[in-house]
Amino acid sequence: MTERVVEVTDLTAGYLPGVNILNGANFYAEKGELVGIIGPNGAGKSTLLKAIFGLVKVTEGSITLNGESIVGLKANELVKKGVGFIPQNNNVFPSLTIEENLQMGIFQQPEHYEERLEFVVSIFAELGKRLKQRAGSLSGGERQMVAMSRALMMDPEVLLLDEPSAGLSPVRQDEAFLRVSEINKAGVTCIMVEQNARRCLQIADRGYVLDQGKEAVVGTGRELLNDPQVIGLYLGTLGD
Repeated sequence: MTERVVEVTDLTAGYLPGVNILNGANFYAEKGELVGIIGPNGAGKSTLLKAIFGLVKVTEGSITLNGESIVGLKANELVKKGVGFIPQNNNVFPSLTIEENLQMGIFQQPEHYEERLEFVVSIFAELGKRLKQRAGSLSGGERQMVAMSRALMMDPEVLLLDEPSAGLSPVRQDEAFLRVSEINKAGVTCIMVEQNARRCLQIADRGYVLDQGKEAVVGTGRELLNDPQVIGLYLGTLGD
């Protein structure tokens, strides 16, 4: 039986008291999966990731990691338990070098820095040649690589990615999706929110369409790519 690493059940959550963004949402990711989450703006996609990572108050429902409740845990506790999170914006320390950003990623286990650096450079080889460069001087795509690398330094079991292709050129977008696939193939369960729905579903094992704070359609990436309802409402001409 395949193990569910992350499971969300009947989740209600939001940023303000009495104003819920998620309304009974259900979601799960199995070990080794790459799961994509798509849907219209305001559907609760990023809020779902933030709720998993303890950044949004949960008022009802449950979130488990390997069967253990993680509701109420702080971000640093979740990182220690094997959950990494890459936010869409402000995801690097611009005044620090690439190397210092990576060191910040593993500050809870600095003794493993060299070992984890070797792994990260195996995926992001170009960063290994530029460790002394300040992150603030990098392009958007390069910063995204640093953010992914920093999250990988703690050897996460689960990686939460919020819009990894946002604001990138088409070439850099393709590179971002390729990196996510490589991270997943290295054994990390990936949960990715994306506005580039078609590209997301192309690489996802399974996908969720969120609408009005809960799941509207669920299926494999291929099933959703070919679902007339999903094409008409969420993919548009890109679904052709």
